[in-house]
Amino acid sequence: MPGSRSLRRSEVHENAPVSTLSSELNLILLGPPGAGKGTQAERLQEDFDLVYIATGDILRKAVADGTELGQKAKQYMDNGDLVPDEVIIGVILEGVESEAAQDGFLLDGFPRSVGQAEALEEAIGRLERRLTAVLCIEAPDDEIIRRLSGRRTCVKSGHVYNVHTDPPKHDEVCDQDGSRLVQRDDDREALVSFYEERGLLRRFDGTRSPTEVHDHIRATIATLRLEDEL
Repeated sequence: MPGSRSLRRSEVHENAPVSTLSSELNLILLGPPGAGKGTQAERLQEDFDLVYIATGDILRKAVADGTELGQKAKQYMDNGDLVPDEVIIGVILEGVESEAAQDGFLLDGFPRSVGQAEALEEAIGRLERRLTAVLCIEAPDDEIIRRLSGRRTCVKSGHVYNVHTDPPKHDEVCDQDGSRLVQRDDDREALVSFYEERGLLRRFDGTRSPTEVHDHIRATIATLRLEDEL
């Protein structure tokens, strides 16, 4: 591959040039709201030219494009209901299997449960691909509880609020389209265990500066790629 070369362990450091790393990266971002996932997602896209697949974004795109799954999702959203797992999984897997994602993808907001994680694992296996790593950005338990308890999501369009830091004008109602707001389930502890058992989980301290977290993630990815080459 142009620009690629083997790296000695002494060369794997936080500022390793992106061009020294191989191409395909299949990553999942885990972490509580406000831990800095959005910032790291932007930087990873810039670093590695990854296809970014966020649950809310890809659902809205499927609806706008009028795909079969998008039409199913729209029926639930129009009725003010949560889109069921099987539809969300189908839309996400379309993104993973797309031509644009052949050199790698970055999943954010999916999976939310072990069932979704198993469906993703099976789909990637059928494609004879694999996850590179699950990047878990952590924050203290008391802050996680505060942020999770305050988070509300519009059932129709996926707009996100926080009752503590960014509340809607009217309780439990979306400012933009009047749909009801719900508290999304997120079985993070079970997901962490699921990926830890598979040796895929890598932990990062979300209380550190965004640049420090970014450097740590890059160093981790460089090390993983070196291990693949050995």
